[in-house]
Amino acid sequence: MINKKGQGMSISTIVLLVLGLIILVVLVLGFILGWDKIVPWIGGGTNLNNIATACTTACSTNSVYDYCSVMREVKDGENDKFEANCNDLATKPQYVSRGYGISPCPAITCP
Repeated sequence: MINKKGQGMSISTIVLLVLGLIILVVLVLGFILGWDKIVPWIGGGTNLNNIATACTTACSTNSVYDYCSVMREVKDGENDKFEANCNDLATKPQYVSRGYGISPCPAITCP
């Protein structure tokens, strides 16, 4: 009984454990740091539709704060991402010329 050996782990079990650990680490880092920092090609699109919807909603509900003060991170796919509020996106020539589709809101006058 002294020389009796137990059954060892197979190579496939060890490989699966290592792969599972790598996947777990990637998931944890993705949720903690943000997916755009872990795998930038996933969030590489634009968010202009979301911003246009948010600005239209702010205008239709007469939300001066949301339209004039909330800074939105704009990713258009061509320029570096930047922050601007709805009023700037709708009225400033450098943004209007890019054709983002943000309409001015006649019901709101920003301070």
